[in-house]
Amino acid sequence: MDKLYEKALESFHHSYSPYSHFAVGASILLKDGTIVGGTNIENASYGLSNCAERSALFAVYSLGYKKDDILSMMVLANTPKPVSPCGACRQVMHELLPERADIILTNLKRDMKIVKANELLPYAFTDSDL
Repeated sequence: MDKLYEKALESFHHSYSPYSHFAVGASILLKDGTIVGGTNIENASYGLSNCAERSALFAVYSLGYKKDDILSMMVLANTPKPVSPCGACRQVMHELLPERADIILTNLKRDMKIVKANELLPYAFTDSDL
């Protein structure tokens, strides 16, 4: 858990968030012990921004890992209580994380809440909705 936190904190410090000033870091633990980080990257055209959760997940998949390679994910921000992912991230997490994966929501005080993707988005849009 400490290594996952340290990677999320490192990613938090890499945030490019000049507009919202809301830095977020994420980290993903893989079965082989690899930990992949991601940070939020903003853009003056807000719709082109990317959240830390999606940055980390897209990096994992870009490295050739798949859903079954993921054990857990941590999301960290400077919030009074454990950070809550946005709706877009909840949808992506629901599709790209395994059901059994722990999602650890935390903050700089190390307050933690552990959930599963279906708890974050109980009525997710799935391939059966297409």
